[in-house]
Amino acid sequence: MRYQISGKQIDIGNALQTHVQDTLSGVLEKYAGRPTDANVVFSKSGHEFICEATVHLSTGLTAQAKAHSAEIYASFDSCVEKMDKQLRRYKRRLKDHHKQRAQPVEQFGASSYILASSEIADDAEPDTLQPIIVAEMETNIPSLSVGEAVMQMELAGAPVLVFRNEGKDGVNVVYRRDDGNIGWIDP
Repeated sequence: MRYQISGKQIDIGNALQTHVQDTLSGVLEKYAGRPTDANVVFSKSGHEFICEATVHLSTGLTAQAKAHSAEIYASFDSCVEKMDKQLRRYKRRLKDHHKQRAQPVEQFGASSYILASSEIADDAEPDTLQPIIVAEMETNIPSLSVGEAVMQMELAGAPVLVFRNEGKDGVNVVYRRDDGNIGWIDP
C-alpha cells in the first residue's frame, strides 16, 4: 500500500508520518482487504489543525474523511475515527445487502468542464449562447450498481455521483435531495 502524507504550509515530522501509517494500516486491515493507496494532508487554519484523508480501495470505491482540532495528532485521530466508521458501514452493507464483487469496478474516461458564471445584467441579452469554459479536465465514470453508487456517494461525502449502471449499461445519476433522501435519475 502506498502512503502519501503531506502538509500544507506546515512541516510533517517522521514521528507523525509513522503514527499515521501505523494507525491507518490498522484500520484498513480490519475493514478493507486490499487498499491501494492513502493520501493524508495536514493543514493549519487559524489555531486549528485540519486533517484530510482519502483512501482508494481495490473495489474502486473511495473513502474520505476530514477533521480538525487544536492539536495535530488529535485532528488525525478524529479523522481516523470517521474513516473507521465509514469503512465499518461500507463493509456491513457489502456483507448484508450486496453480492461480493469478484472484479474491480470498471472506470470509463470522460471530460469534465467548469463553466464561467454569467455576470450579465438581467435585462441584457447575451451575445452568444455558448458557455465560456474556464477549465477542462479528465474524470472517471465508474460502472456500479445503484446501491454501490449510493454507497460511493456517501463515502465520498459528495452531493451527486454520475455512474454507469451495470444492469442497464446507461449513464445514471444519484444525488442527495434537500429533504435528506437520495434521488436517482435513470434516463
